[in-house]
Amino acid sequence: MGPRRHRPEVAIRAVTWTVRAVAGAAAPALFALVAVTSLGSAQGRVDASAIAAAVRSSADSIARSAPPISTYRSPADSLTSVRTRLAADRDGDLRVVVSLNDRQLWAIIGPDTLLAAPIAVSTDETLEYAGKSWRFETPRGVRTVIAKKENPVWIPPEWHYAEVAREHGLKLAAMTAGKTVLSDGRVLDVRENQVGVVDATTGGFAYLPTDEEVIFDSTLFIPPVGTLNRRIEGQLGRHMLDTGNGFLLHGTPDKASIGTAATHGCIRLRDDDIAWLYDMIPVGTRVYIY
Repeated sequence: MGPRRHRPEVAIRAVTWTVRAVAGAAAPALFALVAVTSLGSAQGRVDASAIAAAVRSSADSIARSAPPISTYRSPADSLTSVRTRLAADRDGDLRVVVSLNDRQLWAIIGPDTLLAAPIAVSTDETLEYAGKSWRFETPRGVRTVIAKKENPVWIPPEWHYAEVAREHGLKLAAMTAGKTVLSDGRVLDVRENQVGVVDATTGGFAYLPTDEEVIFDSTLFIPPVGTLNRRIEGQLGRHMLDTGNGFLLHGTPDKASIGTAATHGCIRLRDDDIAWLYDMIPVGTRVYIY
């Protein structure tokens, strides 16, 4: 995600890197692309940057279709995975079971599988910016559906603003209603739950758009929680199941992310799959993540 409103390398280098990064049956096809690229470059009839982009796209497709490799964050994480899977197998009631390594979700009752769906899981990466750090992990263990929402609105955590600020080379600061003074004397304030600017000369107040980040003086200001500027519609899709502590099962407008490690901790699903869960999984259902 970026604000609401790359130089390609030489083709042969991009192709060579891709061949090294993708193993198995994909390699012969990519070596063939190297040959075509070299020939085309010699004859001056091939756009090197276009070929490099095409190869990167092909590699992304291959990576998404390849089976994920089982990984664990620590011995304790591995043990939690085993215990959670055993607990899910022993449970005979309606339950949701999630495999982070397989990037799959199942809705099961007794021995019967009612739904099998691909998912997007956490990146397991750390963001460090402005003296703070955030770890993006989907936690393994047993959780419970504590709430469900239709057309949910996302309240961005602080890390969202840190990501945007880092991407655009901005400073980061939390906004304090009525006390955030800008370099030209204007003041950021909140009126009727919306951020606006008070003119230093006239005292007039002008609301800021709610679908744009609040950026002044090369600084991204984090709007107060509860304001209309601290809401993003559509980011969670049409349905959401809440398992507590900010870990959600939800839809996404980023359809290509399904089946990959792409989230900040939540589990993303396709529209039809999360709609099925919303309709069929009641509050109180256990969710086993292993």
